[in-house]
Amino acid sequence: MPRNYKSTEALLSPDPKFGSMLATKVINKIMLDGKKSTAQAIFYEALDLAHKKLPDVQDQAEIFTRAIDNIRPSVEVRSKRVGGANYQVPREVRRNRQQSLAIRWLVDNARSKKGKRMAVRLSEELVDAFNGTGASVQWKEQVHKMAEANKASEHYAH
Repeated sequence: MPRNYKSTEALLSPDPKFGSMLATKVINKIMLDGKKSTAQAIFYEALDLAHKKLPDVQDQAEIFTRAIDNIRPSVEVRSKRVGGANYQVPREVRRNRQQSLAIRWLVDNARSKKGKRMAVRLSEELVDAFNGTGASVQWKEQVHKMAEANKASEHYAH
């Protein structure tokens, strides 16, 4: 199914510290009001804090890649209207959407924790996601449960 819009992914450049596109995407999600250097500082500080809590991991890049992989959903439910009724139809999630959902949930759940600096909240969320616990992983499991519960509506998917 061809898309009528161009991806902005070609315009992104890898982050300066890790040379990773994934890190760039996380930084861009953290960024508010175009303050990229502030977002980078928050991200790198969060990784330093997470690395201190996970001393057995040698590479800091592995922390955020494994955390994102643990949050990444494989199925989701989409609303489909059939004959006046709305059905929650489970669908497979495309790879790039899996990644963007994982990044969104990670940053949003870090933002929703209050009372600490963003770098601290993000590092806690990264460590929790790395260990397969935390709000972002629960979010993914909730989406998977909804898809499982609505398997009966699967035949409406086109």
